[in-house]
Amino acid sequence: MIDISFLQQLNRFDVIMQKHVTSSFVGERKAPFTGRGLIFKDYTIYTPGEDYRYIDWKVFARTDKLFIRRFEEDRNLVLHCVIDASASMDFGSKKYKKFEFASMIGLGFASVALRNNERFVLSTFSDGLEPFRPKKGRRQLVTAHAYLSAKHPRGKSNLEESMARYKRFLGSKSMIVILSDFLYPVEQIRNTLYRYREHQIKLVQVLDPLEVDLNVEGDFKISDMESNDVMRTFISPRLRSQYLQSMRTHNAAIMKACNEVGAQFFSFPSDYPIFDAFYYMLR
Repeated sequence: MIDISFLQQLNRFDVIMQKHVTSSFVGERKAPFTGRGLIFKDYTIYTPGEDYRYIDWKVFARTDKLFIRRFEEDRNLVLHCVIDASASMDFGSKKYKKFEFASMIGLGFASVALRNNERFVLSTFSDGLEPFRPKKGRRQLVTAHAYLSAKHPRGKSNLEESMARYKRFLGSKSMIVILSDFLYPVEQIRNTLYRYREHQIKLVQVLDPLEVDLNVEGDFKISDMESNDVMRTFISPRLRSQYLQSMRTHNAAIMKACNEVGAQFFSFPSDYPIFDAFYYMLR
């Protein structure tokens, strides 16, 4: 059963969170968007970098100043949480397995979205995409919790293919939160980011503390949870140092790919305090 006791903590600290949440979740507020078919709002002085197509040249002829037309659209942000449910996410050396901790974060985002009158969509993926359609209203969170609690991570992960299929579930501009260990080739991650670059994207990496620190030494049998391949190896201080450097290089490459499209990348061990994780992500 996925632990959701932390949701009460999020509610209790809602006043603190609200200052940070409102910058990420639009809510039932009118926000400026420029585009065809939207309602005209007002004019604002043109600044370099803005879309010159919205300059009002008639106003320029009268004032000799550049103004752009602003429009507004009354729409809500849709939150999409996509959680990796492949076999590698079933690993856990501490209190929570990676999938459990990722599910807690996904449910936390859903709770925040509902409190801000937003819609949320939940899906999982491994070797295929599995969309989940919760009931409407406040029971959405209950049914989503039951679904994730009954989910058993299995299969090989295919991030790029699954997220390519997910594109059909998006309509208006959305916030997309992808939760995974992100132990994929960086090119797959970059391709996914560019596919969704017009949306707000948060990549949330969940790793087991053992994967973060590899704080062990000696002779071990290492099993690949997705392929079931087994390898015997001796973990020495040198091997640990090489492993940690590889992880730093891998995550730095993910961060670089995120920066290219304006996405955000967060990484947490599965024993990280959950409220602290949300405070950090939503500030």
